[in-house]
Amino acid sequence: MNFDEELMPRQLPVDDWDTTEDFDPSVPPRTPQEYLKRVQIEASRCPEVVVAVIDPRKLKSNQTVNISLSGCQPAPPGFSPSLKWQQQQVAHFSVLRQSTDKHRDHWKSQPLDSNVMLVGFPPLLSIVSRMSQPTVFNILEYLIIWFGDKKLYPELGRWLYALLACIEKPLLPEAHSLIRQLARRCSEIRAKLENPEDGELSALNLLICLVARYFQQCDLADND
Repeated sequence: MNFDEELMPRQLPVDDWDTTEDFDPSVPPRTPQEYLKRVQIEASRCPEVVVAVIDPRKLKSNQTVNISLSGCQPAPPGFSPSLKWQQQQVAHFSVLRQSTDKHRDHWKSQPLDSNVMLVGFPPLLSIVSRMSQPTVFNILEYLIIWFGDKKLYPELGRWLYALLACIEKPLLPEAHSLIRQLARRCSEIRAKLENPEDGELSALNLLICLVARYFQQCDLADND
């Protein structure tokens, strides 16, 4: 057995024919042996190394450009919050989450149609905290898609805030992807604002801040 047969052993018993023999390719083989003979002849005429001739001009005009979508769009000058403001929002959010966890079992014991609320708690939290994590993810995903071509209305902002408050840590991959999508979408809308007094700005900055600072997606953070 030669070296080639060690790499690619024969699967069918065939004779060693003269591969220099010519044959008429327009005439179909009459027997299996004749077909295998033609395969051997054609294979022997193929070069061992084939080099493709490539026109670099065509590659240059048709190359794929990869754009990274991992980060947030930078805020226009004067539109990003201070670090002190971000730290205050994270501290408040952290206290709210701890209180939510404390009362979660109580809320879960109540029917979803009951008006169970505690003083100082956003009403939505008593609803969202009773949801399973897959349900929280599904609603968040739906709202991000719905948010895709709309403004950050106050009702939508309250829902997004409540959902973030009920996402458990450490983050599951699905949650990680969703909150990053949310922050990027907020940054896209913020980049289009023309007035730093716009009512949307504070809510947009808050959602970006919570994703970046509380959930430790630091590459998305405003660093002003």
